[in-house]
Amino acid sequence: MTAPRLWLVRHARPLAAEGLCYGRLDLPAEDQASRSAAAALARALPPQVALMRHSPLQRCELLALDVEALRPDLASTSEPRIAEMDFGAWEGRAWGSIARPEIDAWAANLGTHAPGGGEPLAAMLERVALALQDAAARAQGGDVVWITHAGVARCVQWLLAHGAQTMPKAHEWTLAAPGFGAWMTLPLPVA
Repeated sequence: MTAPRLWLVRHARPLAAEGLCYGRLDLPAEDQASRSAAAALARALPPQVALMRHSPLQRCELLALDVEALRPDLASTSEPRIAEMDFGAWEGRAWGSIARPEIDAWAANLGTHAPGGGEPLAAMLERVALALQDAAARAQGGDVVWITHAGVARCVQWLLAHGAQTMPKAHEWTLAAPGFGAWMTLPLPVA
């Protein structure tokens, strides 16, 4: 029997200008890219999936709906704890327009500094950890699918390697994340 896995699926490319800061900014995704990603994912997923959850942001919900259209057995539920980081006042601004001292202050204290007055990484790690615990408890030995964001994929990797008590330094926060419409699988922790 195969150990249960967590599928971390990143939404399709959002309809946004290059270099735009967006986390909780509720941007739509490219329709065709979402349908293509859904087709590839529907083929790759095992016949039995314990549960599927998606971030409430429309770029993730669209991919979840596209997967459901191909695999009606995979009904997805919105899960706010797997939404992307909230960048506060930075949302919707070009990264190049954000004052360098503000970005440096965030990088110097990645765990507790709230970028743009939004959400500090410690809070994001905590909510993702709770979602991960919940998923492990509900999985009943099956795979779990999260349609989510790059930041959540990085959080899960950090949590599995270090736990929620250790905060990363900026130079450590370079963990890989799936490309748009792609995924990675990690072992699902035992509840």
